[in-house]
Amino acid sequence: MPEQAGLPARKAALAIVSGVLRSKQPLDMQLDVLRGLEARDARFARALASQTLRHLGILEAVIRDFVPKPPAAHKAGPTNEILLLGACELLILDVAPHAAVDAANFLAGGNGDSMHFKPLINAVLRRVAREGEAMVAELDLARLSVPDWLWQRWTQSYGEAVSRRTAIAQQMPPPLDIVLKNGESVYPESEPLFGAVRRIRDAGGIERLDGFAEGDWWVQDVAATLPARLFGNVEGRRVIDLCAAPGGKTMQLAAAGANVTAVDKDGARLERVRENLARTRLSAQLHLGDAREVKMLAPLVLIDAPCTATGTIRRHPDLPWIKGAADVTMAVNKAYEILENGAELVAADGMLVFTVCSLEREEGPEQIAAFLDSHPEFSRVPVTPEEVYGHHEWITEAGDLRTMPFHLAERGGMDGFYAARLHRGR
Repeated sequence: MPEQAGLPARKAALAIVSGVLRSKQPLDMQLDVLRGLEARDARFARALASQTLRHLGILEAVIRDFVPKPPAAHKAGPTNEILLLGACELLILDVAPHAAVDAANFLAGGNGDSMHFKPLINAVLRRVAREGEAMVAELDLARLSVPDWLWQRWTQSYGEAVSRRTAIAQQMPPPLDIVLKNGESVYPESEPLFGAVRRIRDAGGIERLDGFAEGDWWVQDVAATLPARLFGNVEGRRVIDLCAAPGGKTMQLAAAGANVTAVDKDGARLERVRENLARTRLSAQLHLGDAREVKMLAPLVLIDAPCTATGTIRRHPDLPWIKGAADVTMAVNKAYEILENGAELVAADGMLVFTVCSLEREEGPEQIAAFLDSHPEFSRVPVTPEEVYGHHEWITEAGDLRTMPFHLAERGGMDGFYAARLHRGR
């Protein structure tokens, strides 16, 4: 490997990881740094950044053994992030030691602060190369993969055993699930999951896959397809889809023959819904507006509420490190306002499905419990195993949907989702 090969990719990865850890910026919002890179470098940069964040707690534990007191960021620049990236290359991506260590030294040399810490970086990463694998084998990987604020919440809600299974499942990069538009859809090599959902293990560039350009399918995790199924047969019926972007549920309902009104307050995200509908040749009415304020009426209302998304960490490994317990409270308050208004949009004898991709109890079951306490006109309609492909383990004692990241583990796992179905009386 030439001395500086792969350096542009590593610089991009360093920018992303620094943005996440220092500025709390989501990884997905920083992908502009990949523009201009060759395709191979862009893939490596994204993999390096994602895997560093996915295994952050473990990598920090290894480095901490060699550097108990990390150098202050205001003096050392990106030294700590360079160490994390180098350790990830060595322990996770299995990059040759000389290549990983040399690359880290090049990165450090390009910064006026971190260049003074090159001897430390060099020494630490050489020790990681020699001793790191044995150290990792002795670590509590499940516990280290989850920050304290989230671990405490999960163990209180689910117990330690389930929390450990969840943590391990969230460390695995997710496969790609696609939903076929109809029985004549063209699709890439994949395995069938349930209904119209198929799973791809190694997707590569999505736009190049068979059937994408033709609009024969869209991307949607299998767990995300379950809430819309709770309406039953929607053919010819009107459905309001609140917080609809990026449009997976809208397309799912439209493909089933529903008359869908997709509502979202973000114009750019709503435009993505429009583009996805155009590509798949499906139709829906689009409404730009705040779900807390929109006024309309329909027999069926779907609320995919804003949340902390802790059920999707395997897709967003940066999430645990940019959020905290205060974000749960903020999400709960906003979602409840949407739930209150969404309930007003449900016609008499209609149905409301409320869903979040969060594992936090306050954002799911406690939200619904509070709503039902103050809205006697609504009652819970329990989910049946037949409605979720026979998986009774996805149904809570109260009758709500609750998927966990370790469900379907033998087939690649799934996102963590919660959904409750409520009926409005006449």
